[in-house]
Amino acid sequence: MIFLVAALLLMGVVLGTVAHIPLPVTLAAAAFIGCWLLVFAAREFHARGGRR
Repeated sequence: MIFLVAALLLMGVVLGTVAHIPLPVTLAAAAFIGCWLLVFAAREFHARGGRR
């Protein structure tokens, strides 16, 4: 999932979408999305009863 976030951020920079936003804002948004994905993954893992 972290790879996905990094790939999307890189694609945004290359395409110019993120190029107009200051770097600290971009990094903060990427960190927020990464944390959200980690929380989502942890909740899904525990909802399924751990490792099965």
